[in-house]
Amino acid sequence: MTEDVNPETLPSGEQPLESRGENRSQRPASAAFKEFMASGWGARPELSTERGAAAPFTAERRDRLSAQFPGQRLVIPAGTFKVRSNDCDYRFRPHSAFAHLTGLGAEQEPDAVLVLHPVDESEAPDGVTGTPGTHRAVLYVRPPAGRDSEEFFSDARYGEFWVGARPTFTDLETLTGIRTAHLDTLRDALAKDVGPDGVQLVVVPGVDEAVEAVVEEIRAAQDTGGSDARLAEALSELRLVKDEHEVAQMREAVATTIAGFEKIVGQLPAAVAHRRGERVIEGTFVGHARQEGHAVGYETIAAAGDHATTLHWTDNDGRVRTGELVLVDAGVEVDSLYTADITRTLPVDGVYTDVQRRVYQAVLDAADAAFAAAVPGNKFRDVHAAAMEVIAARLGEWGLLPVSVEESLSPEGQQHRRWMVHGTSHHLGLDVHDCALARRELYLDATIEPGMVFTIEPGLYFKSDDELVPEEYRGIGVRIEDDVLVTVDGNENLSAALPRDPDEVEAWMARLSAR
Repeated sequence: MTEDVNPETLPSGEQPLESRGENRSQRPASAAFKEFMASGWGARPELSTERGAAAPFTAERRDRLSAQFPGQRLVIPAGTFKVRSNDCDYRFRPHSAFAHLTGLGAEQEPDAVLVLHPVDESEAPDGVTGTPGTHRAVLYVRPPAGRDSEEFFSDARYGEFWVGARPTFTDLETLTGIRTAHLDTLRDALAKDVGPDGVQLVVVPGVDEAVEAVVEEIRAAQDTGGSDARLAEALSELRLVKDEHEVAQMREAVATTIAGFEKIVGQLPAAVAHRRGERVIEGTFVGHARQEGHAVGYETIAAAGDHATTLHWTDNDGRVRTGELVLVDAGVEVDSLYTADITRTLPVDGVYTDVQRRVYQAVLDAADAAFAAAVPGNKFRDVHAAAMEVIAARLGEWGLLPVSVEESLSPEGQQHRRWMVHGTSHHLGLDVHDCALARRELYLDATIEPGMVFTIEPGLYFKSDDELVPEEYRGIGVRIEDDVLVTVDGNENLSAALPRDPDEVEAWMARLSAR
């Protein structure tokens, strides 16, 4: 069918599938309407845009990346909208590498692409010196559509009438400190000087299929390849040590998350009264996250009773009963997209039973041992090992291990891991499992450095049908998770304001319940 045929004039059986989603719409299409729609608009209000606080830090991050890829053109897409169902999209969140290098968070900027163009001594545009490894950053974006365009009023995904005005090139340049250009010029910009003896083109894989396809087409035409995996790896490793701005964002995320936990305690009576009490807890936290930040950093876990023994319980459709524990694993993602990741295991009625307290104290002692190991000079894997020594020792004291503690702790044993199969720590930042593509030698086998931010989260999980533990333990799941910043002389528990000692938890809950 040619473009000038209106699908609405065709018999229903001949209407293409791709146009049928508009059958519900009754948008006017007359020339008179379009002419009238384009008239009578005043000047757009100017957006209040200042240089973002992240801008000097993102420039330094781009410089560090640049030094690793001399002569290569680096393509870092923000990503596209993702369909939730039919023609409804999820709320847009840019790819973390894009956010890290531009400072754009929240819902900025769909379809945008950051490109780091290599420059040499002969170019040196815009004051760039052209030293080896130097790149010139350009942000390719979709500009606002004119009010005389159909996009303005008819495009439900991008149209200003539907989703609001997009920032102008000037707005984005002011905010980010990065030169901007029209998205339509991206293809030619990517292809410039690409070849076996020229510029190598690399793109972050798995972010934007359309951009990847353009890159592949250019590389195929110029008979050249690209180290896409190495770029993805480098972008992940770039975040292993947080800068001053990132640490400030993490503090904000943690503080906002702690406030959310306080609200949860206040809603526990409502959770007990509701047939889906776990949803009451989840809804309380998610509502708080949207009010005070961008969203949650991951799906909230609100696991009561035996559900707490399922590590990633996100159904959250169960009852919350007095006398039981509820494990809440939650984190607010602030507008810059940095997220906290905190877990507390709370007695629903405010007081731990003797057995619950015994299990809880074992997990707390394991966490404290992990904190003692989370210092500069130790290995990242030492944090987990320290926690496991305590977990194995307690399980041995309780007579649950089929072998000695020493044998269980050996690589050939590991029987204690039946009751804690997950790791103790992971890096934290823009992603809840940050830096996930970093090489093993820079992550698990790495030496701990000041500026690293990661979790400490041991746990014990005794499922209700576990016949290898006494009945009094069955159905109890406990995890305590805090966010730690490594300092020059040790570490700081960023989430220390949220009580973790069992006596302090009970007193905290009592104070909040009395309000």
